[in-house]
Formats: sequence, structure tokens, C-alpha cells
Amino acid sequence: MDISGVIEQLETGDQNCALTALQTFNSQMSHCFTFEKEDGQEREQLGELVLGFLNGDLQPSCQVACLETIRILSRDKRCLGPFITCSAMSTLARYAGIAVGCTSSEGHRDRETEQGIPEKQGETGPLSVNPDLEVIVEALKTMCNIVLYNETAQVVAAELQLIKGVAERLKQCRDPTWTYEVRFFDLRLTFQLTALRVDVRAQLAQELHGVSLLGNQLDATLDLSWPDTLETARMGCEGVSSDDLPPLSQQQVELAMEILKILFNVTFDTTRRKVDEEEAAEYRHLGAILRHCLISRTEREELTEEFHSHTINLLGNLPLPCLDVLLIPKVQSNSIEHMGVNMDAVNMLLEFMERRVDRGHKLRESIIPSLNLLTESSRIHRETRKFLRSKVLPPLRDVMNKPEVGDTLRNKLVRLMTHMDTDVKDCAAEFLFVLCKESVSRFIKYTGYGNAAGLLAARGLLRGGRDSGIYSEDEDSETEEYREFKARINPVTGVVEEERPDPMEGMTEEQKEQEAMKLINMFDKLSRCNVIQPMLLDQHGNMTELTREDLCKLTNRPVLQPENPENSESEGEA
Repeated sequence: MDISGVIEQLETGDQNCALTALQTFNSQMSHCFTFEKEDGQEREQLGELVLGFLNGDLQPSCQVACLETIRILSRDKRCLGPFITCSAMSTLARYAGIAVGCTSSEGHRDRETEQGIPEKQGETGPLSVNPDLEVIVEALKTMCNIVLYNETAQVVAAELQLIKGVAERLKQCRDPTWTYEVRFFDLRLTFQLTALRVDVRAQLAQELHGVSLLGNQLDATLDLSWPDTLETARMGCEGVSSDDLPPLSQQQVELAMEILKILFNVTFDTTRRKVDEEEAAEYRHLGAILRHCLISRTEREELTEEFHSHTINLLGNLPLPCLDVLLIPKVQSNSIEHMGVNMDAVNMLLEFMERRVDRGHKLRESIIPSLNLLTESSRIHRETRKFLRSKVLPPLRDVMNKPEVGDTLRNKLVRLMTHMDTDVKDCAAEFLFVLCKESVSRFIKYTGYGNAAGLLAARGLLRGGRDSGIYSEDEDSETEEYREFKARINPVTGVVEEERPDPMEGMTEEQKEQEAMKLINMFDKLSRCNVIQPMLLDQHGNMTELTREDLCKLTNRPVLQPENPENSESEGEA
């Protein structure tokens, strides 16, 4: 049935005729996601008629059919006009079981009046005591489409205080009334609102205590118990090791990932501001749940990887002092232990990061969150740094191969230090630098001066020394193999190289000076032609531009003159 036929049936006002027409239309269009531009006006007319029906007294099957039709029509971004008014959004919210309070602007009221839609102010009508879950799900799906595709709808959603209504239902996370689909689309709508509206994000975080609210959602979704204040276990599996825990179901993981994404939105600025004691307690509680997420697995490896990725993204938003919850659980027989501390979660982070490095796909998005998290954890927690150093930078034995050559994690990270993406190479260098306790000599020892130069130049440490980090006293980590070849290691490449004949052997001092001056003149010529820019280390270890006067001072010679003044311009042009 074409759109005009459906419109004719709806205009009769008969509910049974409308239901038959809408069900036929929905069946034909259920898999349609592209629409002809020419039919846009008819689609908008159909949308207005369906909304009019929804404002009447309908049987549940007709409600579902109307909402499904609007959901299909809302896929067309160009024809959302009928659905983005305060009245339309209020109607959809009512069917979704979400209480709203309308504070619409004059512009919205004027537009609704022009369209002949009666104004609706204040709270929506009372919600059904026995809600029809199919109706709620269809309404939520429709609202998700409209909010995602239209900026005006996002403004209206914020004015209607939709987030408050959704939050009320989120508090009922342990109520068996609400099915997986209702919970999922509640969370999806919350994610969209917090991602697209900064004011809604702030409202959820502060006024509605979003971290606590969503932390409870995550707790209920994962079915957790709490043997100790900051120690988690799976309900009914207390005392079972992480390796023996049953995998999380797909529905559990999908709900958990939506929660993690919303929490990422509402905690986005946490690391940029100070948190009080109450907030810190909430974040530590959340961190304990995130630790459980890290050591949990799902029914499919790809889904586990995605689940862990969202978990790590959120962990990176938590205040650094709260990350100690990753180390709190007691050491068990099958735990990875270092210095008497449980390192299961840290080891999981390291393995995740290495898998992403090996994959080599979209490195900026895939490894920077885990690298940053490992770096900051190492900087603030001595046990974490020492454990990671034992894994990434064990005592150096291989001095015959360059630091970037090989399959160890150190080799892989050193290769990233010269990656074309600046953020990737900076993160890799920073991680290794922190594992070296920000000691320049140790950093060069493990990476080679050539690979380390970028970070050292940025920190003003090319002359050596140590950065301002606070670390424990150095311990001797030199192996016998390293001591044996230490004098022969080229600090630039970080590897033992074969001895090469001295190119100046047999030259007189005068000949050596002539060769040196030739080299200086070549550098000077390239500099004047803007081919290269010579640099100089100042007294603070920072790189500064080397002028011709500086060059002359270094050689104790008068200002250099071009070798062939008459040809200098033509050489520059060439």
C-alpha cells in the first residue's frame, strides 16, 4: 500500500481501518532506510496523522502500529518536522513511560500553534500502572532515532527534562518488570542525550548523581556481590577465581557497554578538576566494578575485546588516586602476584595493549587509552611500575640487535616511538620513560638515543639528567652481558656495532681542520638555502636555532663567506 492509500484510511478516523493500513505499510517498509525526496510532503502528512491518532484512545495493537510507523518515518532525516515539537515529543515520552516537564521556548510554542497542535505544559498524564512493554520499546526506539538525527529534537528533549524521567526508571534497575529491551533503549537514549548535550551531561552528573546511579546499574547488570568494601565477586560464585567464572551473556555485556559509554560522557572532565571525598568514594566504588569488568569474559572473543575497550576508556577518566582499587583484591593461589600485590587487572591491561599493538589497526584510537592508563598508573603506584618494568623492560641482555628490532614488547613499543602519528609515538615514549623512572641515561640504554631524542628534546633533557618525577632509589639492573659490551655500545642506536676504520687515520692536523671546515661550509650553504635548520643546545638543554654568528663563535672564525659569491644565487635556485 502506498503512502496516499494509508493517508486515506487514517483520514476516515476508523481505528480498525487505520490499524490494517498501518500494519501493511510497516510490513512493506520495515527494512527501508532510504526514501525518495519527492514523497517527503506525504510522509510528513502521514506523520502528523499518526501523531493525531496517538493523542486519542487506542487499543495497544494500534498504539504499537502507530509508533512503529513513526519509527520508520523517523529514519528520514529530512522529514522529522512533525516529530520534533514539544507536543510530539511529550506524546512519545508518555508512551515510553517517561514523565516529563515542558519548559519549551517561545519559538517552539509558536511553531506548534502554527501547525494547529494544542500546547501541553507541565507534567505528562499519569503513567500506566501495568505498562505495555512493547509500546514502551517502540516509543523509545522512535525517540532514539529522532534525538540522534535532529538538533532541534535534542533541544526539546533537554527542555522537557527527559533525562529526569529516564533516570527515575534507571533507579529501578533491579525491578524484574523492565525487560532487557526497555533497559537497553533507556540507556541508549541516555547515551545520546549525554553525548549530544553538554547541559544534559552536567545535569545527570551533578543533579541526578549519575556516577552513583549508573554504578548501581552496572552492579545490577553484572549481578555482583561484595565480599569486602572494594572487592567484587559474581553472585553465587564467591570464592571462584576469575579464570573459572562463567562468561557474561551477550545481553549483560550489551547493557554494560551502554552504561560504560554513558559513564564515560559524564566523567569526561573528572581528571581536569579536583574531587571531594564523597566523589572520590564513588569513583573508587566504580573502579572496583570496572576491575571486575576487566577480569570478566564474554561468550565471544570479539565481544570481550570491545567490552574491555569501553572499560579501559572509562578507567582513564577516573581520578588517578582512585586507581589503587585495581590492586586491592587479595592475592589468591592463581593470581599474578608482584611485591605481594594482586596484579591480575594490571596484567590484563598490559595484554590488551599488546594485542592492540600487534593488530596495528587505528593505533591512535586503539592503544592510546590503554597506554595512557598504564603510564599514569605507573607514575603514581610504585608496585604497578615495578611489575610493568619487569614485563616490558627486563634486565637488558640482547645488545647485538637494535632496540626496535625483535618481537618483545620493548621492541614493539620502541618501534612506535618513531610512528608517523605524533600522539602514538609520544604516548609510547612517555610510557617507557616513566618505566625508566624518567632517568635519561636509563631511557637511552633501553631505546637508543636516536629513538629517545624526540621526547628528550621536548622535555629539554638532551643534555641528560632526570625529569621532575618522584621515584624510589635506583637499583642496579645491569646484566653480565650488558657489562661486557657496555663500552662498545653505540648510544645513538643502542646496539653493539662492528668497529669501523677511522676515516681520518693518516691525516695531518691541518688536513683534519680543512675537512672540518668543508663540512661547516656545506652545513652553512644548506642553511642559507633553507634546506636544513641547524639547531643548538642551550644551557638548559633546550633546542634553539643556530645562527651563522653562533656557528662562527663555535669555530672561532670570522663570519663565513660563500665559497663562490657570484654563483650563490644560482645554486640556491637550483
